[in-house]
Amino acid sequence: MERANGRAKPALAGVKVIDLTQFEAGTSCTETLAWLGADVIKVEEPTQGDQGRRASTDKPGVDSYYFMLLNASKRSVTLNLKDERGKELMRKLIAEGDVMVENFAPGVIERLGFGYEEARKINPRIIYAQVKGFAPESPYGKFLSFDMIAQSVGGSLSTTGEKGGRPLKPGPTIGDTGTGLHTAIGILAALYQRQFTGKGQRIEVAMQEAVINFGRIAYGALGLWNRVPDRNGNQSVLGTSAPSEVFPCKGGGPNEYCYIYCTRAGSHHWERLLNAIGREDLLDDPRFRTPRDRWEHRDEVDAVISEWTRTRDKREVMETLGHAGVPAGAVFDIMELRDDPFLRQRGMFVTVDHPVRGEFTMPGWPVKMSDSHVPVVTSPLLGQHNEAVFGELLGLVPDQVAELREENVI
Repeated sequence: MERANGRAKPALAGVKVIDLTQFEAGTSCTETLAWLGADVIKVEEPTQGDQGRRASTDKPGVDSYYFMLLNASKRSVTLNLKDERGKELMRKLIAEGDVMVENFAPGVIERLGFGYEEARKINPRIIYAQVKGFAPESPYGKFLSFDMIAQSVGGSLSTTGEKGGRPLKPGPTIGDTGTGLHTAIGILAALYQRQFTGKGQRIEVAMQEAVINFGRIAYGALGLWNRVPDRNGNQSVLGTSAPSEVFPCKGGGPNEYCYIYCTRAGSHHWERLLNAIGREDLLDDPRFRTPRDRWEHRDEVDAVISEWTRTRDKREVMETLGHAGVPAGAVFDIMELRDDPFLRQRGMFVTVDHPVRGEFTMPGWPVKMSDSHVPVVTSPLLGQHNEAVFGELLGLVPDQVAELREENVI
């Protein structure tokens, strides 16, 4: 394997990605490819760029942390795709690319003249990926979508919340980043297939459908009970396990809880739990003898456990039960995670140096590979790499790039 700086070259070294994404669903896909070693060239509108740069920013004119979190390790160029000279440069980039990704509103990329049919005429090897809220042929195919819309129409909200309460949006953005990761998987498969066929292909992922895929276990509940499952709060969506709850711990803060779960596939976790908390007297209690019994008496189960957890902090609860072979997880908040020494050492959190904001600590890439290491670098400033990219790929000299900038083509 070829090596660079003493290391094996990363997995996607040499793969050029033409990135026309914005906000989160598309950008999380291309950031994934960048973290795997691809050269991701983010093509942006010259005056303001990706709308995510200014969305949620606390300083007008300065890239938002939101943007930085979704665009690390990329290069940025600017192109006016409403100017014919900008379109021609875009055609040349597509000709040089391996992958093209876009997540504009429905119909926008086609109106700009860079739909799939046009792109593959320029480059038959291009892998062309699109992220939309709904399948194009869906009755809702022309509708706009963001994460919370996708989670709503994909079934996630219907299963999240307290019984009898309103649907709640889960915190993680599975509608956005979850769709982006699905798209990245498709791109990787297409790159592999292209080695044998020599041809590119179109990849299409609808956010609604990605969320449906994340919610597969709920369909097990539908099959089990032959009805739509109730919202069960912290209980399993299958509604068959007890305990399956967050239990309050010493300190009483908003995240001073530990999640404790005992499998529905037998009583071994339950027996270990009782021994660990000193309640061996309940081992033969008929209320708790089987998983079904414990589910029917789940309020009594929760009361027994809460009495024990309230006198211990969440880490002690997690460690005591974990060592006893009982599934338990402290509710760590995001600051606790960011500042965790092990996660820092492992590279799950990295500190990047932004030219305007300075140092910023952000999550890194969770997939560890023995022969593919890509250092995380900060997100690019708008058009930061115009001269480098247009010079390397298209052969433009600095004077030509400067002229295009002055004439608002880039």
